[in-house]
Amino acid sequence: MSDQDDMDFASGMSAFESKHFSTAMRFLSPLAENGNTEAMHRVAIMFQNGLGVGRDPDTAVKWMLKAAEEGHAIAQHGIGFMYMEGDCVEKDMEKAVEWFTLAAEQGLAGSQTTLAMIYEEGNGVEKDPEKAKEWYAKAGF
Repeated sequence: MSDQDDMDFASGMSAFESKHFSTAMRFLSPLAENGNTEAMHRVAIMFQNGLGVGRDPDTAVKWMLKAAEEGHAIAQHGIGFMYMEGDCVEKDMEKAVEWFTLAAEQGLAGSQTTLAMIYEEGNGVEKDPEKAKEWYAKAGF
């Protein structure tokens, strides 16, 4: 990233955290286009929730998926959640579990806990108390 990209990224993230979403979109959108996965993730969230832009489920999924495919753990959790809830996409527990697993394997505690609950309850997968226990342990429970 160039110095200008670094400054734009910092400005975009600051605007996002301050809930100045249209400003965040202005800074982060070009960075997402240039391959910055954190920018992709934030742009996806804004489109998913209609923050600073009109809600656009297809664009939200495009950016969340792109960041997730690039290995961004929080985006992997995000796309997993979209599939689990049927938010912006057709509900698909198999895909949800795949994405949660990728994020959990990167050490994301939220995904580890979510997987544990999915296996504990048999939510869209076969109940597996051992797997549930394993994921809870990895999450620190």
